[in-house]
Amino acid sequence: MKVIRRDGTHEIEIQRSRFLCHVARVTSDQDASEFFARIRKEHWQATHNCTAFRTADTQRSSDDGEPAGTAGVPMLEVLTRRDLVDTAVVVTRYYGGIKLGAGGLVRAYGRAVSEAIDSLGTLTRERHESVLLAVDHDQAGKLENALRAAGYHVADTEYGHDVTFTVLTKDPDDFEVWLAAQTGGSVTAIRGEPVDLDS
Repeated sequence: MKVIRRDGTHEIEIQRSRFLCHVARVTSDQDASEFFARIRKEHWQATHNCTAFRTADTQRSSDDGEPAGTAGVPMLEVLTRRDLVDTAVVVTRYYGGIKLGAGGLVRAYGRAVSEAIDSLGTLTRERHESVLLAVDHDQAGKLENALRAAGYHVADTEYGHDVTFTVLTKDPDDFEVWLAAQTGGSVTAIRGEPVDLDS
């Protein structure tokens, strides 16, 4: 799965019509709806504000007055084809006086989204397991250096009676083997919740 690298807007012009594609990262139906409402308010004079969004478990699109299937569907197809999740797009059209026909609209809306994604970039989202490690204060510095040197992602460090590290790894079994070798088996890894990381 992929996510958009950053929010932004990209504009193209086709047959004197301006197509502004606004892209944002969202995590829910409500996030997407709020983003759509903000763009519609900002571009209330536009001829159309067509929308599409996709999360891991839901997707939706709207043609906003364009002929059925010529705007929202091709926009959503770009998100699906690019394997993008947690992404919402609004293509704002300012009509330029030349009709594009159904095929022309499908190409225009799809192209607006494709070019916007290309210009903003994407990140790959991967599932990691979180692992908790509790160590004595006198061991903490050495272990943290070893974790970072080995390329492990230390997501959090808490200082209390012990020092607790939250480490994210794609392969917790390999990590436990590495940890045992590093600490002589003196530190136990406690598995936590899975986490999605964008890279």
